[in-house]
Amino acid sequence: MIDGFLSVLRPEVLVLVFLGVTGGIIVGSLPGLTATMGIALLVPFTFGLEIQQSMAMLLGIFSGAIYGGSISAILIRTPGTPAAAATLLDGYPMTLRGEAGRALSMSAFASFIGGFTGALIMTFLSPQISKLALEFSPAEYFALALFGLSIIISVSGGSIVKGLMSGFFGLIIATIGLDPISGYARFTYGIVDLFEGPTFIPTLIGLFALSEVFKGVETIKKQEKIDNKINQLLPSFKDIKKSWKVIGKSSIMGTFIGSIPGAGSDIAAFVGYSEAKRTSKHPEKFGTGVIEGIAAAEASNNACTGGAMIPLLSLGVPGDAVTAVLLGAFIMQGLKPGPLLYRDHMDVVYGVFSAMMVANVAMFMVGTLGVKFFSKVITINRNILIPIIFVLSLVGAYSMRNSAFDLWVAIVFGVIGYFLQRYNFPVSPILLALILGPMAESNLRRALLISEGSWSIFVTRPICVVLIVLAILSIVSALLKQRKLNKISG
Repeated sequence: MIDGFLSVLRPEVLVLVFLGVTGGIIVGSLPGLTATMGIALLVPFTFGLEIQQSMAMLLGIFSGAIYGGSISAILIRTPGTPAAAATLLDGYPMTLRGEAGRALSMSAFASFIGGFTGALIMTFLSPQISKLALEFSPAEYFALALFGLSIIISVSGGSIVKGLMSGFFGLIIATIGLDPISGYARFTYGIVDLFEGPTFIPTLIGLFALSEVFKGVETIKKQEKIDNKINQLLPSFKDIKKSWKVIGKSSIMGTFIGSIPGAGSDIAAFVGYSEAKRTSKHPEKFGTGVIEGIAAAEASNNACTGGAMIPLLSLGVPGDAVTAVLLGAFIMQGLKPGPLLYRDHMDVVYGVFSAMMVANVAMFMVGTLGVKFFSKVITINRNILIPIIFVLSLVGAYSMRNSAFDLWVAIVFGVIGYFLQRYNFPVSPILLALILGPMAESNLRRALLISEGSWSIFVTRPICVVLIVLAILSIVSALLKQRKLNKISG
């Protein structure tokens, strides 16, 4: 392990780590550009580098991009990556209150702790967690999706009815496209671009960024300039004391969710956020700009980076799209991740562990030093800022597939998001339903096919039972707390 650290701490490797982290933060903060895209673009350029240099740079981009998504989510209500969608729930309200610096510094701190914890767990518990993750069958995946969907009640804001209506609307949209089992086209009306359903990134950009642009145009002359003073680069001791339990719990949950193939950092962020809200003494304040909300979402989604590396290194199975690209980088270097990597190339494995930890330290340094620079964004005159966000949103929507159809998807969902906001319907349940709806549907049907139609498969598998019980507890607890709040408010 010491040799691994020494190989990463060489000056030329450190330079590549910092370059990767900085590039990752820029890519992550731009709507429509994902960590997967950033790494995929850079992989060919790492061919001539030695394996430690190559992995250090790619892991730097991975860590930087997941954190970078939170910057635009906090400042302009536009999540740079899907993983940052939960961060904007409390991050943007804090910016509106003039606390952008406080939100950004907590985001960098929680991302660092989450990412570093994920890297530590990856280093010491990879084989054990991989065995547990391999126990996941379609029944467990369905139960995990069900647990995630139970969060809809928690993110519904003041009205559970409106939240559920938004959630059902999202589930209906998620049924558009080819049937996951039979391949039958549903609600596509012969439009080939709809065969895979509404493209996720343009939908996300429309619901959050373009709806905010439309709202901003309406209030452009009335809105007062927000004074966001940056007095500190690090979160205050008071904020750390308030959030440390949430950060610790979210880091562990995020790492485990990341280790499950197919479950990504967006799911981890929402699960971490919901758990923080469920166990909070003041759940009614979540969504109005509380520091614990940012801490939970960011610790979870960054811990996911370490978790996603666990099945890749120990089994050769990528945990998400980013690690699938990293698998290609390993193969390009003549290495095949899996049990044989641990037997034949322990120097490479320790190098990857070390690079992941160093990348998180670099991400914290760049993120913290950049707080003052990032927060300048909101000092730009809104007459200039709103058109910039509009153009960036359209470029981001188009760049995913170079498709003009995706531009229309973003605009249509922008209009839908605008009217939903106008009539106080929460938008987050739609996003949650779009992420988890297809996962729930396809795995429910696969599980029933395996069990030949018997529902007993969901109550005879221990992990499945635990997840279903957690989903029920989450719903009951949210309903009881909402009832209590309604009584207090009269």
